[in-house]
Amino acid sequence: MPDVRRPLVVIPTYQEADNVDVVLRKVRSAAPDAHVLVVDDNSPDGTADLAEALGAEVGGVTVLRRPAKEGLGSAYRAGFDWGLREGYTTLVEMDADLSHDPADLPRLLAAVDDGAALAIGSRYVPGGGIPHWPMHRRLLSRWGNRYVETVLGLGIRDATAGFRAYRAEILGAIDYETTGADGYAFQVEMAYRARRAGGSIVELPIVFADRERGTSKMSGRIVAEAMLLVTWWALRDRVLRRRR
Repeated sequence: MPDVRRPLVVIPTYQEADNVDVVLRKVRSAAPDAHVLVVDDNSPDGTADLAEALGAEVGGVTVLRRPAKEGLGSAYRAGFDWGLREGYTTLVEMDADLSHDPADLPRLLAAVDDGAALAIGSRYVPGGGIPHWPMHRRLLSRWGNRYVETVLGLGIRDATAGFRAYRAEILGAIDYETTGADGYAFQVEMAYRARRAGGSIVELPIVFADRERGTSKMSGRIVAEAMLLVTWWALRDRVLRRRR
C-alpha cells in the first residue's frame, strides 16, 4: 500500500492577492506534512508573486504559473498532472478565498488514510453548514445537489463541493484528463467518475464560510453548465448506451 501521508494541496488562484498569504499560512500550519501547489492563471494583482514570496518564507509551496485564465477544472487538471508526476499520493482540492477552513484538512487526509478513494468536505451532512448564505443561494445549491442525485444516483449529498481529497489511484482510474467541465460541473463529473470506477466516497461535515475579501468567481453560466452536463451524462449513460 502506498504512503498516503505524502499529500499535495492544490489551490487554484485568480486575483487572490487579498487572501493568498493568509490561506497558505493556515494550510502550512494545519497540514505541515503537505506540500502546496498554487495554480495561478496569470493574476494581474500579483497573486503568484505573493505566493512565491510566502513559499520562500515558510517552505513547502510551489507556484505553477499559467499564461491565461483557463477555468477551475483546467487548473485542477494541471495541478493533478503535476502532483502525480511528482509522486504525491493524496491530492486535495481547496479554494483560495478561505471559504474552506484549512483546519479541516487533517480530517480529509485521515479519511483517505482510512481507505476512502474520495473524501468530500460536505455542507449537507449532519454537522455541516452554510451559515452566512442568503436564502436564494441556499435554495440554488440544495436544488442543484438534489437534481444531481436524482439523475445520477451518486449517493452523495454535496456532489458540487469543492473541498475534497483524492487517493492518487482513483485519479489514475477515472481518466480525469478527459474531463471537460468547469466549476460545479467539474466537481460532479469527478465524483461521478469515481463512483462508476468503484471508488469509496465518504462525506465529512464542514462549515462553508463566504469569502470576506476579493470577488466571487461564481456565475449563472457555471450553474447552467453544471445542470446541462449532468442531464447529458444521465442521458448518455442510462439511456443511449442501454439502447445500444
